[in-house]
This record gives sequence, C-alpha cells and structure tokens, in this order.
Amino acid sequence: MGTITTQDGTEIFFKDWGTGQPIVFSHGWPLSADDWDTQMLFFLQHGYRVIAHDRRGHGRSTQTGDGHDMDHYADDLAALTSHLDLRDAIHVGHSTGGGEVVHYLARHGESRVSKAALISAVPPLMVKTEANPGGLPKDVFDDLQAQLAANRSVFYRDLPSGPFYGFNRPGVESSEAVIENWWRQGMMGGAKAHYDGIVAFSQTDFTEDLKKITVPVLVMHSEDDQIVPYADAGPLSAKLLANGTLKTYKDFPHGMPTTQAETINADLLEFLKG
Repeated sequence: MGTITTQDGTEIFFKDWGTGQPIVFSHGWPLSADDWDTQMLFFLQHGYRVIAHDRRGHGRSTQTGDGHDMDHYADDLAALTSHLDLRDAIHVGHSTGGGEVVHYLARHGESRVSKAALISAVPPLMVKTEANPGGLPKDVFDDLQAQLAANRSVFYRDLPSGPFYGFNRPGVESSEAVIENWWRQGMMGGAKAHYDGIVAFSQTDFTEDLKKITVPVLVMHSEDDQIVPYADAGPLSAKLLANGTLKTYKDFPHGMPTTQAETINADLLEFLKG
C-alpha cells in the first residue's frame, strides 16, 4: 500500500501486491480499490502483480473539492503508472473505471500497456443526445444527484439493495454483506466527488477515445445490466475499438465482478493468456 501526490496536490491511495505482469484495476462509482478484492486475490494467485487505486475523492484518497472529471481521472492513473514504472500492463476497468481506462489509453498512449478489459463500462456515452438517441435521459442522472444530495447514506443502501447487483430481480437471493460493503466503500468517499462524478460518468463522450485504442480489449457486458444498459454500451464500444472483443452475459447484474466473480475471473484469465 502507498500513496502518490499528483501535480495539484491530491494524494492517491493505492495497493500494489505481488510480482509478474501488472494488472491495474480501476473501480466503479462511488466505490474504492476494495471493490476489486476478489479479482486481486485471484490474479495474485495466478502469478500477476495486482494494483488498484482509490480514485480522487473516493476511498482513502484526498477528498478534494475539484478535479472530478475524466481528464483528471486519466491523469491520476497516468501518474500512478509512471510512479510505479509499469510496463506491459493490463488495465481492467469496471463501470466508471472503464471510462477512466479508455480515456487514459487515448490521452496518454499505449506505450506501457499490452491489453485492457472493460466490464459493465460506461463508454461510449451514457446520456441521451441527438447523436446518441439510445442513451438515458439527462433527468435520470439529475435524479441520482438529487438523491445523493438529499441523503447519501439512504441512497447508498438503496442502489446496491436493488439494481446494482440485481437483487431486485425475481429469484435472486440478496446478500446483506455485499450491500453493506458497497455502502461502506461509498461512505468512505467524499460527497462532492461523488456528486460531480455522476456528470463525469454520464456525460463524457468516449467515442473518439475508443477509436484511438489499438491494443486488444475485452468488452464484458450483461444484457440485464440495469445501471449501464447493454445496447447503448458494450456492443457499441466493441465496434469502435480497432481490436475489441465483445463477451456478452445474459442475466448477470451490473456488479457482476462481485456476484459472478468466478465466471468473470475465469473469462478475464482466458483473455489475458490468449
């Protein structure tokens, strides 16, 4: 574990375990590096070096009042990879973290990177626009901000209890421990970072970023994702990537790295060894 300090004075917390080819994990909103526990232990046991950081304003990183946008997220990730002098790295991003990975690759180049994976990721663009008619209306994200501002603790119970892990689906057994761990991670971070982050993940257009990426990218997305709807995300990203492969799941939730860790880890490992 350690921290780095970025150019604007923000401290970024990170974990760095093991040796071998590095895998860098970028977490989803509003969580922390802890959301990757299962993946980090799995890939550590398979001989990889595993690294995960808390995004600025999240987890144990500085609760800075500004810089909660994809440019800063990507630059912070670049600062981390440079500090650790990573080579031949594999970048894995979940949800908002998928956007962070895409923007990092497009903005800072691929010289340190061999492959990437996007899991339930927000690219190409979540919000509905004239150019993106399949996106979600902006008032959906305005409502998320309103719920956060009104009572973040309640909001951070409701989201994992329902659509994030698919616990609102018939026949799906809910896990109080998983819900509480989501709430714990969310409440560790800063309300301002999370409020601004909703704009960052929903309104950033990654279309041109995706077109710039040439390394092999595995795009993993479920048709039953209730947070980042499938049709306007995974398949479109895979098409825009020069070397993209789409892996579709039928009834997994948005948080499938947690609830379906065994399947996700196995599919990721197969891609990394392929």
